[in-house]
Amino acid sequence: MVQSIDRAMEIISVLVSDETKSDWSISELSQATNLPLSTIHRILGSLISHGLTSQDPVTKHYRIGYTWITIGMRMLDKIDFRFVARPVMERLAREVEESICLNIMGERDAILIEKVESPLKLRVAENLGDRIPLTVGAPNKAMLAFLPKVELERTIQQLLPQEQRDDFYRQLADIRTNGYAISSGERTEGTTAIGVAILGRHQKVMGAISINAVSFRITEERLPMLIEKVKEAAEEISVLIGNT
Repeated sequence: MVQSIDRAMEIISVLVSDETKSDWSISELSQATNLPLSTIHRILGSLISHGLTSQDPVTKHYRIGYTWITIGMRMLDKIDFRFVARPVMERLAREVEESICLNIMGERDAILIEKVESPLKLRVAENLGDRIPLTVGAPNKAMLAFLPKVELERTIQQLLPQEQRDDFYRQLADIRTNGYAISSGERTEGTTAIGVAILGRHQKVMGAISINAVSFRITEERLPMLIEKVKEAAEEISVLIGNT
């Protein structure tokens, strides 16, 4: 039993060992762990059954499964990132009187891990743990825009058909230049979000903070102030978590 656990963790360790590589073939896993293909296949089958790994139906390659995200969500109160971000979010919500959200990247989705609701009666409803496709919404696009090139291209190839990619890459280039993303009605009609990526050590994308509001409150006169406020909040969080 102990040997099986050790071997399973060897496989998991390989799957998360390279930030530029999202999936692995069974032969690559065998080579990296020095385990026979038959052993790798058996262990992967068990890991898949528990959602700890998943297999791409087309390439047959393996990657980390969503169960790890569920486990991680239960541990979030102990993670400095969320702890550090919360006071900044609360202050931002008071200043702009809109809802503030904190997202992190999953495999193909982003996950809402923290929120501070607007003090106003009419506000955007968001639920902790919600998963939103990575190509949808301002905070998600802000995160994608600052991914390393190889990782970004691999992600886009998985998520978008060929005919949509050029336009999407242009959107991301603008976001990198401007330092923020704006989306209107992409997830919920009548709402607008302004998102900025939060960068950690070595410019690694840690997540994104966003202002989420009903669209009629995002006026041309008010928009520059909101953009500046959310950019300042993202920078403050980046500094607090040790961006170097």
